[in-house]
Amino acid sequence: MHLLRVQVPDFRGLKDIDITFEKDFVPKIFPLGSQNGGGKSTLLQLIFVLLHCSVDDAKKPFLQNLLQGFKVADGEEKRVLALIDILEGEKIVKLEFYCGKYSVIEDFLLEEIQPENLIHICSYSSAKQSNNNQEPNTELLCCFNILKKDEAKLFLDKLSHKIFLAAPSTQVFLFLPLASRKLLFSNSSKEDKNYYAILESARSKLNGLFTYDFLAVKLLIKSFKDARDRDFREAIKTGNYGKSYQTLISDLNLMLSNKRINLNEDFSGVNFQLYKNGETIELYPEDLSHGELKRLSIYIWLKSRNIKNAIVLMDEVEIAFHPDWQYQIISDLKEWVPSNQYILATHSYALCEALTPAHVKEIEPKLIKQEYNITNES
Repeated sequence: MHLLRVQVPDFRGLKDIDITFEKDFVPKIFPLGSQNGGGKSTLLQLIFVLLHCSVDDAKKPFLQNLLQGFKVADGEEKRVLALIDILEGEKIVKLEFYCGKYSVIEDFLLEEIQPENLIHICSYSSAKQSNNNQEPNTELLCCFNILKKDEAKLFLDKLSHKIFLAAPSTQVFLFLPLASRKLLFSNSSKEDKNYYAILESARSKLNGLFTYDFLAVKLLIKSFKDARDRDFREAIKTGNYGKSYQTLISDLNLMLSNKRINLNEDFSGVNFQLYKNGETIELYPEDLSHGELKRLSIYIWLKSRNIKNAIVLMDEVEIAFHPDWQYQIISDLKEWVPSNQYILATHSYALCEALTPAHVKEIEPKLIKQEYNITNES
């Protein structure tokens, strides 16, 4: 799967967005730059939720949260939300997500006489504020260029398993309920009124979402167990244990330089050691940098989820990385899983410089301003 083009006419802070991600570019890594407030996070979340949640009824509330307040003007039949082109093999599938007033399309819904290339996704409220009495009055639909309805649903289902979003847990996630987002400005300690507890609950339902936590210990332990199980299956099949476990340990230790990671014997956690001048020193969490732990977490997430041939959206991946590591993360991603397409929302010049200028996509206000533009404007 490859995200080829995304167009967003007008959604929240996004205006006249039209970005192409060239299919022949190597590596398939595209920084998405802008200054603060440019809407990078909004764009990634919109793409992710549309492509990850549209065919799963359990995930559609996240779409409804995201779209709350998105209105169709009086006198208009529909309003385009996003146009997304996906390249699958040699085939380009064009998805048009648009919203329409219930009164305009209710005949199609009630009589189930939908055009062959049109899918009804969900209903949502166009009211800007939360209101328990507000009935859904607007419909989200998706129109396909070349697929019939049944084929389109299968395609969307396949696509939903090939789109991933990684973002800081401190990010404001627009697909959470509005009332939950307001909790960021509250000091409530109650679990049901705590933003991060609500985010954790959402993350358990959105299997394509990953947040940059301190260290993804659960994923790490699962990776060790999976590697162990692969080795055991290899032993049953051939009589010789495989090398998956040892390869995983070696890969992780290579990232840690002179430090080593080990799995506790009871699989309850991990520990770290430093080898220096022939001496083994036990390390505590504070002995490892945030950047080291984050780099491990990203690697483990990609490997444990077996994320391949996928579209991976990453927001502010450079946080906690030294400029050298911001530059290096491009090589890391290319080495770890080269079959993926990565779109990296960023403020980092170092990260952008690791690729050709043509790889870098920008939205206003731009992160990088060319000298001649500045001169012409002065």
